[in-house]
Amino acid sequence: MKSDVGNVPSWGMPASRSFAANTSLSKYKDTHAEFPSFESKEEYESYLMEASGLPKGFATGSAIGSFVPEEAPLMGALPIKGTIIHLTDGPSENWAAVFTQNKFPGSPIIVGRSRLASGKPIQTLIINNKVSNVCSGGNGVANSETVCEAVAKALNLEFGSESVLPSSTGVIGWRLPAKELAQDVVPRAVEALQSDSAFVAARDIMTTDRYPKLRSKTLSNGARIIGIAKGAGMIEPNMATMLSYILTDATVPKSQLQSMLSEAVNGSFNSISVDGDESTSDTAVIVSSNKVDMEGDEIMKEFRSALNEICSGLAADLVRNGEGTGHVMRVVIHNFPGSGLEARRLGRHVVNSPLFKCAVSGNDPNTGRLAAAVGSFMGKFKGNEDVSKMTVTLGGRTIFCEGKFVLEGDAVEKELSDHMKNAQQNEVSDFPEHQRCVEIGIDFVVGDTSATVYGSDLTNEYIIVNADYRS
Repeated sequence: MKSDVGNVPSWGMPASRSFAANTSLSKYKDTHAEFPSFESKEEYESYLMEASGLPKGFATGSAIGSFVPEEAPLMGALPIKGTIIHLTDGPSENWAAVFTQNKFPGSPIIVGRSRLASGKPIQTLIINNKVSNVCSGGNGVANSETVCEAVAKALNLEFGSESVLPSSTGVIGWRLPAKELAQDVVPRAVEALQSDSAFVAARDIMTTDRYPKLRSKTLSNGARIIGIAKGAGMIEPNMATMLSYILTDATVPKSQLQSMLSEAVNGSFNSISVDGDESTSDTAVIVSSNKVDMEGDEIMKEFRSALNEICSGLAADLVRNGEGTGHVMRVVIHNFPGSGLEARRLGRHVVNSPLFKCAVSGNDPNTGRLAAAVGSFMGKFKGNEDVSKMTVTLGGRTIFCEGKFVLEGDAVEKELSDHMKNAQQNEVSDFPEHQRCVEIGIDFVVGDTSATVYGSDLTNEYIIVNADYRS
């Protein structure tokens, strides 16, 4: 079976790996903070390819294999992909990660936490889809380590399997097909390693995603940051996203990377929700190849800003690519009387309201459901706070102010409905047609905290996808 790497070139190499230099980096562009509109899948993928140049010192490769799930053998052979992200010139101590806070984490999370706590360097990431290796029969941690050992052997890694960081996504409860991955998929993914583009990695870590997610930024000193992410359902992260990997050649110390990543995650991946379900596999990782010096406060500020932009962009992409998403809601909260965490929880409460999600799906400006969601949260969690001056807007128009609705007849009803229709997208499209959102504003006047939260509506397509997910 051939490696599933599309049209991106790959090179087979011996154990003492030497990678083709990325001589075409200058041709790559950066993604925009807000994407343009696209007319086709081909136009979207071409845009990503132009911005997909890997930072110096990285290579990626993917391969596809098959397995029969022990828990459901009648399903027959199913496909499984493995994707490798590799530091070509040796391990790096400058890496950081955040993991799910779910009390039933996947075995790769347990391994990853151990790697992070050890303070040891890593050199390679291995990501598989289809099976998440969560609370399965057998020894899930041992299965993850088996795959890591296969990666270390195939790449002849100096520090062995302890320098390999695993991730898994897919069906919860199934055993990881470690033998199939280790003996078949990993060797061919290593053979497919290439140092030119991150696009294939972005594509091949997907599960129910309809299209790949990729963001990139080049700093004024030439340092480059690129991020990829996957995730379409079971998304209300409590630290990160489903899976996100950020690669950079900027030399940033480990402690600063960890602080910056945690900050960026809170303002991005921790501020989205598709369906209100927190995954057992959430992982966000940033790794530096240490190729570009970063001396001076200004360039570090530029790095921090670029990292925040990439994480925020990927987070919004995840919501737009959510399972069955027909509208993206953007809730902007101002002057909230509480912490940033509480403000984000309010935003999530609004976008997770089943009644309001359904209203948005039908382009029905049911302002009562929106105000009720806000009032519900404040009553439950901030009962002593003053909401008498609160203003709520929909599509930029004030619909609730100082305890009363501001409803002005059929013309306003049509204006609000047209705003929702303008933000609607095809929930089965294999590319993002536009970046428009249903815009919701909540201003409490009396506080000083702000937050922005993205969420999805609820469509029939979401039910169809999740009613038949495993098959």
